[in-house]
This record gives sequence, C-alpha cells and structure tokens, in this order.
Amino acid sequence: MPAYHSSYNSADGVRVINGIPLLPLLTKTRGPAPYADPSMTSDAIDEALELFRPNSFFKNFEIKGSGDRLLIYIILFISQSLNKLRATTTQAEATKVLYTLAVTNVVIPADASFPLSSMYPSVGDRMESDLLRQYLQQVRQETVQRLVAAVYADGAGPSKWWLCFQKRHFMGKVMS
Repeated sequence: MPAYHSSYNSADGVRVINGIPLLPLLTKTRGPAPYADPSMTSDAIDEALELFRPNSFFKNFEIKGSGDRLLIYIILFISQSLNKLRATTTQAEATKVLYTLAVTNVVIPADASFPLSSMYPSVGDRMESDLLRQYLQQVRQETVQRLVAAVYADGAGPSKWWLCFQKRHFMGKVMS
C-alpha cells in the first residue's frame, strides 16, 4: 500500500524555495505566507494533520512534488511536537510548550541538522533562506494552534489516539 501524498503537488504559480512551495495558509499568524482565498476550506496544514497518522506507518515515501516536501516537513514537526506532550499535560501548558518549540530553532531543509536534507534541493541565497525560515516558522505556529485543538478536542486531556503516535516516526526520522 503506498503512502498518502499531498494534493498540493501540482500547485501552479506558487514560489518554491528549497523544494518547498510557499502556499497560502488559512491563518491569522503574521508572516510571509500568501493570503488564502476566502473560498478555501482547508490548506496544507489541515492536510498534514489529516495525513499524519496514516503516513506515520510508512518507512518509505516517494516524493512526487514540492507539496510532498512541505507535507514531510509538517509531519516531522507534528511528530516532534507530540513528543513534547505527556498524558498529564494540560491544554494551556501544551500551548505554551509547543509555541516555544515553534518559534525557537526553526530548522530549514537546507540545514545540515535537518534529518532528510538530502531529499531537498539547495537554497539559492541568504535572502531566500531567511524567507523560507520565516514561512516555516509561520507554518509551525499555525500547526501548533491546530494540533493543540485536535489533541485536546474532548476537553478532558490529551487524546490517547494522538499520544499513541509519540513512538511512531515518519520514515524512522526525528526532527531535532
């Protein structure tokens, strides 16, 4: 059974830096992401949250386009975020811890510390690198907001159906 791929692989007219498309986001977080069309009901972050659990079971993933590279980045970040949570973590504590994680040490695929840096093309120059870092920081902040809402959807505590994926790592890789 093949892994699930991004529906944004064939996005036209989108700027691509380091193999990652700068897609519009449904967000109120300030950053360089293009404004989303008001008719959009979901974006790349919603897709990554939806595909995180099924794709976590795969050890191999064939990249079919630039949308897959963004999907991989977000999935690795979701995995890193879930590893910061415990069964006793409250929603307020989770928001604080994960927001701190989102804004500190934003690793881009061009960095040597990124686990799958060989699967991404090199970045052009310093300005592109900074723009990508800002975009990915905005993606991470928005991912944290939506992930906390999904993990704490029932209001009683973190969902065991999300926390059980702490031990599963997409392609056996962990973003540090």
